[in-house]
Amino acid sequence: MIATAAALAVACIGAYALWRYVWFFRDPPRSAPAEPGLLAPADDTVVYVKKVAPGEDVVVIKQGVKATVRDLMREDADEEKLVIGIFMSPFDVHFNRAPLTATVGFVRHHPSEGRNLHMGAMHWRTLVGLEPRYTGSMHIVQNERTVTQFLGEYRGTWIACYVVQIGAMSVNGIEVWHAPGERVARGATFGMIRVGSQVDLIVPWREGYEVRVRPGDRVSAGETIVIR
Repeated sequence: MIATAAALAVACIGAYALWRYVWFFRDPPRSAPAEPGLLAPADDTVVYVKKVAPGEDVVVIKQGVKATVRDLMREDADEEKLVIGIFMSPFDVHFNRAPLTATVGFVRHHPSEGRNLHMGAMHWRTLVGLEPRYTGSMHIVQNERTVTQFLGEYRGTWIACYVVQIGAMSVNGIEVWHAPGERVARGATFGMIRVGSQVDLIVPWREGYEVRVRPGDRVSAGETIVIR
């Protein structure tokens, strides 16, 4: 009995170590599709898709608590935006990829407003497919985040896209490996979040854009076209 319990404990510890220090850091090779379009910056489940005017709510988290683009980016938005939120579970690939070929405009890290909160509400609602998946998820407005601006050409015009990496309570670091002025290829890795996280893509809205995803869809970073 004691030997069995000890073996089970060792197996559990080994499985955790394998996940935490090996499996979590996997970065499988991926190829951006030939079809033009803006790509998902992160893996897993789309939790919201919203076209918003400046100051308009992206989501209402709970009664009396809303999230605007300013809450997500920590700065005001001056034109209509499309916002796509992607939740990553601890078992997803956590490397983040560029939505388009672009030059990095800026990288800004913002500390949490209070303490970093757990993403449990979004996690279990995503697991059971309960909409809206963002209900009760205060981490959307409170947790630490890094905002990276990508400046590139899409459909004949220059646009500024923003990728917002939001850390969870258990986060050990939000990383971006490119400095302002450096070029990043469409679908190339540019950073990662260690352990649980959410990544939002914020794009200036243009007439004629086709949104290819909706809440509940699963996407792959660098491969899934989210806007055409």
